[in-house]
Amino acid sequence: MLFLSPTSNTSTEPQVITHDGKTIAIIVRASFSPPGVTFVTPDDFSQQLAYIRWPDGKTIPSHVHNPVHRDITYTLEVLFIRKGKMRVDLYTNERTYIESHILNTGDVIFLASGGHGFEMLGECDFIEVKQGPYSGDHDKTRFPGVDPSHIVIKSR
Repeated sequence: MLFLSPTSNTSTEPQVITHDGKTIAIIVRASFSPPGVTFVTPDDFSQQLAYIRWPDGKTIPSHVHNPVHRDITYTLEVLFIRKGKMRVDLYTNERTYIESHILNTGDVIFLASGGHGFEMLGECDFIEVKQGPYSGDHDKTRFPGVDPSHIVIKSR
């Protein structure tokens, strides 16, 4: 298993976005397709994300997961872009704008820390996964986003 560092930056490797030494987000593009199991999150994250590709006939033994107590402080989210295109705006925990990225069909983003906002660039279908139980308005603090004239779209 492999964890990708923030210095990994080829077009097919996940893009680790950091600010002041803290991982803000990890983008896994639709073109990422290594064989086997590749964890894109470090072992100490309270939510784990792995890309898995096995050949035909590979089996994974039947199993159950044992109860393990975990302390979770922040909600981490993963978005799977099934169809369409969106812009994600990334912020620090102090709500300072960092940068924006365009996500397309097949892309995945792991939101590890800081804040975020989204704009759909056409119709967009996506799946969101996060820790629960969800506590509604107690789970997040909304704030005004970046002024559109100040958006900086980062690409590889």
